[in-house]
Amino acid sequence: MQFYLCQGNYTQDAIKNLVAHPEDRSKAVAKMCEDLGGKLHHFFMSFGEHDFTVVIELPDDDAAAALAMGTSAVGHVSGFKTTKLITPQQAVAAMARGAKVQGSLKPPKGK
Repeated sequence: MQFYLCQGNYTQDAIKNLVAHPEDRSKAVAKMCEDLGGKLHHFFMSFGEHDFTVVIELPDDDAAAALAMGTSAVGHVSGFKTTKLITPQQAVAAMARGAKVQGSLKPPKGK
């Protein structure tokens, strides 16, 4: 399973509907994750650049792409973006692999 950070904004119509009929949107996101074989870990409403931020766990990148496409297709979210997250253990493994290959990349020589 892989972790992903998803962020986005609600459209003006979606905000109007949420203000008129308040609801906990984390339940809908949790259902989408479960339908894709994953799990919602955290759902936060936010203010600033994004209206919501979620941390989810999904089986693979295909499931993450499906969630992004499914969310965007409904039309109530804009600016949806996904960031793949790695654990500290995965980062350490990547650092070790990077150390092994760093010598094979030479900087451009220029003129």
